[in-house]
Amino acid sequence: FAKGTSSRSTKLVHGGVRYLAQGDVKLVREASIERGLLHQNAPHLVKDQTFIVPVYTLWDSLKYTIGLKLYDWIAGKLGLGDSVFISKKKTLARMPGILAKGLKGGVSYHDGQFDDSRLAINLAQSIIENGGDAINYVKVVNLLKDENGNVNGVLASDTETGETFSFKTKAVVNATGVFVDDILMMDKPGSDKTICVSQGVHIVLNKEFYPSEEALMIPKTSDGRVLFAVPWHNKVVVGTTDTPIEEASLEPHALEKEISFILQTAGAYLEKKPKRSDVLSVFAGLRPLAAPQKGEQKTKEISRSHKIIVSSSHLFTILGGKWTTYRKMGEDMVNRIEKDLSWQHIKPATANLSIHGFEKNMDWNDPLYFYGSDAKLIRQQMNGDANVWISEELKIHKTQISWAVEHEMARTVEDFLSRRTRALLLNARESCRIAPEVAAVMAKALGRDTAWEDEQVRLFNQLAEQYILN
Repeated sequence: FAKGTSSRSTKLVHGGVRYLAQGDVKLVREASIERGLLHQNAPHLVKDQTFIVPVYTLWDSLKYTIGLKLYDWIAGKLGLGDSVFISKKKTLARMPGILAKGLKGGVSYHDGQFDDSRLAINLAQSIIENGGDAINYVKVVNLLKDENGNVNGVLASDTETGETFSFKTKAVVNATGVFVDDILMMDKPGSDKTICVSQGVHIVLNKEFYPSEEALMIPKTSDGRVLFAVPWHNKVVVGTTDTPIEEASLEPHALEKEISFILQTAGAYLEKKPKRSDVLSVFAGLRPLAAPQKGEQKTKEISRSHKIIVSSSHLFTILGGKWTTYRKMGEDMVNRIEKDLSWQHIKPATANLSIHGFEKNMDWNDPLYFYGSDAKLIRQQMNGDANVWISEELKIHKTQISWAVEHEMARTVEDFLSRRTRALLLNARESCRIAPEVAAVMAKALGRDTAWEDEQVRLFNQLAEQYILN
C-alpha cells in the first residue's frame, strides 16, 4: 500500500496557489472544498498549516496580498483561515532563519498539511470497517473478460507466494496512477499513451535550517514553479521539482540537477545555506498527469484535474488528480460506473465519513499523533516502557512494529520504516541503523526465520542507499 506516488508527496492538502496563478479556478475551488472535508474527516492527520510568502519588493507585497485574498474567497466557508500581510519585524519573528536582507514583509495564508502514507493506510482500514476488502501485495497480471469481451474481473498474483487468483467483479477500476497505461495495454494492446509522468523531488533537513512552525512558500523559482519548506515530524521537507520522465518506476531516482536546484533555491531564502552533507534524506515521487492538450509543452503547465475514460470493454480508468482531491475522484468514478452500467444511483456518503483514527484536538508534538484514536491503544501495549525508543532521534518504539503487523498489514521492514512510520524519509541513515531490530520484531510477529530477517535488512539497506546523499 502507498508504495509509489501516494507516499512521496510534498505532504500538503492544498487548494493550489500555483493553479490559481495559472487561471485554473475550477480546480482550486474543487481542491479547496476537498481540503476542508479532509480536515474535517481526518483531523488526526490533516492540520491547519500557516504558510508565509516572504516578499522583497513592494509590488510583490501587493500582488501576493491580493492573490491570496482571492484564494481565501474561493475556499469560502471551508477555508482554514484568512490571509494577511505582516510587517518585516513580524515576518522575521515568525520565520527564524529566513534571509533578512531586502525583506519588505510577508503574506501569511492557510493550507493543509498531512501525512500521505498514513492517510492511505487509514483509508484501507476504513474500507474494511465499512464492509470492503483491501489486500496488500497482490498484483494484477491480466484482465478477465466475458463472452462479449467486456471486462468482468482480474487475474491477480500473490507476490509473496506466487499463487494466482481470479477475482470476478461487476466493474473494474484502473486507478493505478503512473501505471494506468500498463493496465490499458492489458485491455487493448497498442493503446495510446494517456499519462505524462512528472518527477517531484524533495530533500529533508534538520529544523535548525528553518526553525519555524510556519511553512515557507517561495513563490517563483527559476523554472516557474513554487518551492515549499514545510515543518513535518520535527524536520523540514523542502521541494519540489517538476521533471518530465519517460518511464515510470516504483523506485524513481532523484537527479543531481534536481537536488542542486532545491539546495540553491532554498539557500537563496535562508540565512543558513544547506549543503549536500546536511540532507538527511532525499525522495522522489512521480505525478500521473493526464496527457497534455495540444500546445501544452511543459509538465508544470498540465492541469492537475482528473478525468475518467471508459474503454469499449468497460474498463474504467481514472487519470490525473492529486491527493487533495482523492475523495472527489472516487465519487466521480462511482457515479460514472452507475451511469454507464445502469446501476441504481446511491447517494455518496464519503463527504462526511470519519476516517479510521479520527481524533480531534491532536497534540502535534506527540510522537504518536498520526495514529489518532489508536495512539492510546498503542500506549497501553507499551506496558510502562513508553519512553524506551529503539530510535530516540525518530521516536520509534518496538510496540509500533508489532502494531503495524497486526493492525496495518505491514509485511516488510520497508513497509514499517517507509510507510507505517516515515523513518526512511526523515533520516535514511538512522533507519538503516534500526532496521535489524525492526526485522527481528517483525519476524517474531509474522512467524519468519532468521534468514528472512537477514534478507529484509539487506533489501532495506539496498533501498535506503538512494535516499542518502554521499
